[in-house]
Amino acid sequence: MTVLVNMIVTLGMIYVVPAGLRLIDPARFLRTARLWPLAAAPGALCLWLPRGAPAAALAALYAAACLALAARAPVRLPRAPSPSTARPAPSEIAVATALVSPSIAATALVAERAGYRLFGFGLDILALTVPHFHFAGFTAALVAGLVCRAVGGRAGTGRLARWAAYSVPAGTLLVLLGYFVDDWAELLGAVVLTGGMWAVALLTWREIRPSGADRTARALLATSAAVLVATMLLALWWAAGEATGIPHPTLTWMAATHGLGNALGFALCSMLAWRRLGADRPKTGTGTGTATATGTGTGTAISTGTTDRLETSR
Repeated sequence: MTVLVNMIVTLGMIYVVPAGLRLIDPARFLRTARLWPLAAAPGALCLWLPRGAPAAALAALYAAACLALAARAPVRLPRAPSPSTARPAPSEIAVATALVSPSIAATALVAERAGYRLFGFGLDILALTVPHFHFAGFTAALVAGLVCRAVGGRAGTGRLARWAAYSVPAGTLLVLLGYFVDDWAELLGAVVLTGGMWAVALLTWREIRPSGADRTARALLATSAAVLVATMLLALWWAAGEATGIPHPTLTWMAATHGLGNALGFALCSMLAWRRLGADRPKTGTGTGTATATGTGTGTAISTGTTDRLETSR
């Protein structure tokens, strides 16, 4: 299991995070995205070293980069969907969650590499927390935010998109709190997170996929949506088994199915698909970044071409 988990985490550190940063805001995060693989290299390297001071020191370097990234999350929250409301846009809550998640993963990584049972958690749990918050935390929240940006202003689907953008961060937080409370609290988090991710899958299939400019983009979007249905069902099964005692997969089996499926089938395919949609190219001539599907100029990563295709595909 260790080798598989390390490969999944390396993918998240080296490719998924910087690719996601380009999608969040290509203007503000371009330099960070370019330099991120260098910052992530010590974290990736420490995975393959024995536990001890050298591995923990390398993990700490990666954690410092993640904490610096998390410090940029609060600037996303004041972005209200309209001047008449003081609440942050749901897409920005999802994006802020994505920016904070790697710091949680990196904190667990430092403790695990040092052989320290942080908050009393076993080292295996700490090791699995690292991929969880790179993918269920960073990637899931980011994609929920991107989907909400793209279709959040539409009649009929906008409410579901906004609910997904709220429920994915909420589910991620509840799962984290469940670590400290009990298995039933973690099951509640899994239910909320699964509901949000299934909403993302449905919206991706029905609303985003038809807008793909080419067959490859549509195939990647279809794959990411289909994989989510299966992998989140596994997450529900495991959480229900932990809470109720019913037979459920082992952690090793979950890493090989749920973990690998989310990493390759969902996260990697989603990043590649959104890049092909042109989501990493800002609109020119606006001074405030790109415009969202709801008409708010918030420096988003949805390009004009992508938004136009989303509107004409209906």
